[in-house]
Amino acid sequence: MEWLTNPEIWVAFFTLTALEIVLGIDNIIMISILVSRMPKHMQPRTRIFGLALAMVTRIMLLLSITWVMRLTADLFQVFGQGISGRDLILFFGGLFLLWKSSQEIYQGLEGEEEASDDPKGAGGQFLYTIIQIAIIDIVFSLDSVITAVGMVSHVPVMVAAIIVAVLVMMLCAGAISDFIDKHPSLKMLALSFLMVVGTVLIAEAFDVHVPKGYVYFAMAFSLAVEAINIRMRTARARKDEAQP
Repeated sequence: MEWLTNPEIWVAFFTLTALEIVLGIDNIIMISILVSRMPKHMQPRTRIFGLALAMVTRIMLLLSITWVMRLTADLFQVFGQGISGRDLILFFGGLFLLWKSSQEIYQGLEGEEEASDDPKGAGGQFLYTIIQIAIIDIVFSLDSVITAVGMVSHVPVMVAAIIVAVLVMMLCAGAISDFIDKHPSLKMLALSFLMVVGTVLIAEAFDVHVPKGYVYFAMAFSLAVEAINIRMRTARARKDEAQP
């Protein structure tokens, strides 16, 4: 139990927890958008199940860390470029994000109806959504786990950080989902950034490293501008309602 009094362990735990939460933001957004297609009464359960699946995926990858680290070894070469298992996961994961985000944007622009509350076919829709969430979890968890291993050498600390981070995400996911559903422009902005993330993943697969700080800064700046726009529209709507 000496680790309880070791300040380095606690610093590593809190740092890793914060990092897991930050790296999980795009995961939460994608899960929220996928779950929005589910019947209303199934959305909270699907969202919690999806995040729980993300936690299990990360812990399983962590416990099989020897296999995960082998994914960075080249399997074959294409035009002199070494391709590893990690590169393949990032490449196909990025393609999946681009396809799914483009599909959601198209459906939003075409005004296709959201999922109804009809229980018929809900089971199949739930399974389809969970499969998509599982794919996204694997893609987003891979770099997260590799980063965790590079920061901390104690597996129990990494597991505890992942559990706490996912619990925090579970508490925030409902509010994030409701906020995105309430503001369609914000949903389009989120989908646009998921397309950027997908492009970055594909670039990473070919060893073209894009600093994630640039992506997160652009995301934060755009969200701040959109928040101002939302507040202006709300104020204008209240003003119009107040006028006789």
